[in-house]
Amino acid sequence: MPDISILEDQIIITLKTIYDPELPVNIYDLGLIYEIDVSDPANVKIIMTLTSPNCPVAESLPGEVREKVDALVGIKSTKVKIVFDPTWTQEMMSEEAKFELGFL
Repeated sequence: MPDISILEDQIIITLKTIYDPELPVNIYDLGLIYEIDVSDPANVKIIMTLTSPNCPVAESLPGEVREKVDALVGIKSTKVKIVFDPTWTQEMMSEEAKFELGFL
């Protein structure tokens, strides 16, 4: 089984391939991922949010996250939990995301 820190890095790389359909920025840099917990033996729990509770991909985005993370070598199962506390704000975006969207 791969080292947990290596799995976490692979998960982040994978999350950066998933884009919000309304913004040209990946969900990780948007700050939608609140927590990634990799427990032994390679069970992953991801806590994330959406830009708003009425997000048009509220039903499909968690499934896409789960499928892509589950496909990684060394991952047995992935659970994705959507939360709205704390509420997502633009301050949660990475510097790269803010630049891409013209906030810097």
